Amino acid sequence: MICKPSALANYLLKHCATFCSYAAAPRWSWRSSALLQTAFGACCWPSDCAVHFARDHLQMSDGGIVSLDWAAAGSAPHRRRRTSSNCSSPVLLIIPNSFGKITRNVLKLCEVGLIHGYQPVVFNRRSHNGTPLSTVKLQQFGDPADLREAVCYIRYRQPASRIYAVSESTGSGLLLSYLGECGSSSYVTAAACISPIFRCQSWFESGPSWLCHWALLLYQKFNLSRYKTALGEVVHTDTLFSSCSLRALEEALFCHSGLKGDSLSAGAGGGWDSYWERNEPLRDVDEVAVPVLCVCSQDDPVRGGAQATLPLELFENNPHFFLLLTSCGGHCGFSAPGEGAEPWGPRATLEFFRATTDFFAVEERAKLAARRRGLGSTAGGRAFRDRSVSTCKRLPACAHNIHAIYSWQRSYTR
Repeated sequence: MICKPSALANYLLKHCATFCSYAAAPRWSWRSSALLQTAFGACCWPSDCAVHFARDHLQMSDGGIVSLDWAAAGSAPHRRRRTSSNCSSPVLLIIPNSFGKITRNVLKLCEVGLIHGYQPVVFNRRSHNGTPLSTVKLQQFGDPADLREAVCYIRYRQPASRIYAVSESTGSGLLLSYLGECGSSSYVTAAACISPIFRCQSWFESGPSWLCHWALLLYQKFNLSRYKTALGEVVHTDTLFSSCSLRALEEALFCHSGLKGDSLSAGAGGGWDSYWERNEPLRDVDEVAVPVLCVCSQDDPVRGGAQATLPLELFENNPHFFLLLTSCGGHCGFSAPGEGAEPWGPRATLEFFRATTDFFAVEERAKLAARRRGLGSTAGGRAFRDRSVSTCKRLPACAHNIHAIYSWQRSYTR
């Protein structure tokens, strides 16, 4: 694990055994191929997955619609969930990739989360995964406005529950933007990014490997084609659907004015560089105020080479960020022989959430005990008790003060 030395980092290394348990597959196995790992994680629907969803549609302040898919175990689709506001089971907020594809990894996160007492909920952007497009406005790559309203709804619905956030692939850009813009007001206890794309502007400009590039481009065009008539008012659809790169498609959507002089977003028309000044995921990274685990592989064919695409200085200098880097695993793959019902990626993610929750709970108790004794500092040398991942569902609502635990504070939030 690559990170800045801290008490939390030491605790994670001691109590997260899963971090060291990922074993590389033999060279003759299909799991040793980064492309096959990526295809397996993205395209192979688990035949044994018994997770179904109940959808809530949320109308945003501008009239747009996003949806939340609440996961439930069972063999048949469920009716709309009506969870009691007194429920304290933690919420596992899952943000899929920015193209709206629900992958095997997302389903496994839901399945493993249910096993360990979480309430998994998948956030779907406008027009994604069957969500209706009620306005001619799509969500920009790193615009967290819709996600912010969705989190407020979750808090209103379950005020006693902690919220843990997980994102995969390009969806991590939205999560990192949200955590940076909201700072200590994000209402998220801890977060994880699986195979994130960090330097997104350069990624769109250079593109992933050609096979992944064309697969992503065609998938996005296919999803947008159903709204061709509506989008024609604000987008040059001929330019959009004739684009031959992810950059050209993103530019056609958000950086050019349409036939009527309007644009798909309020800030469009400012050019490519201006667009990324507003949407680069790491633009406010210094304001992130919760622990964030990033799970990456060195052979990721979508992100690109580790040396050029991983901001190692971020993990070495910022105590909130932790990088779990494996030698293989592809992009959102991380399939290992004999993994059973709980794949390594979801298991490592939930173990990280359990460990950070335990760490802050113990630190909080130690600080309170020191105050009772009239001491000015937290007592040290306490033994930490091992717990299973599912014990977090018995903890009360988030009460830790992360700024009091770290040796420095942040005062800026938006």
